Amino acid sequence: MIRRLVAAVLLVALAAVLLVAAWPELFGLQAAPIIAQVVSLRGLDIVIAVVFMLILGVIALAWRTSRRLLASMVALLLVFCLASVAILATRGFSATTAANTSTNVTILSWNTKGDAPGPTEIANLALAQHADMITLPETTLITGKAVERIMAAAGHPMWVLSDAYDYVSKSRSTTLLVSSALGAYKVDRSAGNTRVLPTVIARPDSGNGPIIVSVHAVSPIPKQMRNWRADLAWLATQCAAANTIMAGDFNSTLDHLRAYAKPGQDFGSCTDAGYASHGGAVGSWPTNLPQLLGAQIDHVMYGSDWKVVAMKVIGTEDNSGSDHRPIVATLARR
Repeated sequence: MIRRLVAAVLLVALAAVLLVAAWPELFGLQAAPIIAQVVSLRGLDIVIAVVFMLILGVIALAWRTSRRLLASMVALLLVFCLASVAILATRGFSATTAANTSTNVTILSWNTKGDAPGPTEIANLALAQHADMITLPETTLITGKAVERIMAAAGHPMWVLSDAYDYVSKSRSTTLLVSSALGAYKVDRSAGNTRVLPTVIARPDSGNGPIIVSVHAVSPIPKQMRNWRADLAWLATQCAAANTIMAGDFNSTLDHLRAYAKPGQDFGSCTDAGYASHGGAVGSWPTNLPQLLGAQIDHVMYGSDWKVVAMKVIGTEDNSGSDHRPIVATLARR
């Protein structure tokens, strides 16, 4: 009797843990410590669950008296894996590209981990992608200006806009480059900012171009959880205008971002280009994990004036020195 009771408790506890890991939004726990980190890496969670299934299966073969309990645990893990795969499948694993046209706008975003790839690598990638906007978290103004010089020499002059909380750590700088073809831009500091790492808001002088937000939210490590949630709440208010394009390192997946979304949207009043183009499950971080096991924490968001044409996570720069993969999205006016 006691043995059956213990087995039932173990199964209920395992089922509860797996339910929270698969669907934390059901309990409002997607931004809770530990759970926020676990749900970020759904692909890796599936691999870990499969390993446990194999281990429990081997134990069950050798330990006949507990075979029913172990089989039930394997069944729960299998359900978790299937549910997690289904969630990732709804977000999509595809990568799409678009032809370069004068009516489309292409956004390249890359957290460079403190200028690690260097300006030549950044500029060459931007030129290859025909980028009209380049959002560069953890990138200094010096590197941004060096990228601009290379772009200008190639016939693609750009405005360089940057902000830094200090110059001791390069991670506390964020730089944005905007094609001069979109008109003149200036930094708007009137709306506030993210708490730990700077975000750059750029508004067009003419008033006709898109509002551009170059994002860097702090990561949800234990001592920064409060600041991380505050960053997301503030960023959601900036993703409100129909003519907004927001891109950068959100340090959050859709599991976290949708807690700050208006009904029917992915974040604030904006749509996520990855999800809308069926590529929202491809990992942009970390580069030491395969793309299908990583987390897409870098995003391009856009307001209702825009629609996504193409989006992809770029996997050719994994040895550049950054722990983030670049992402590129092409948008068109509705």
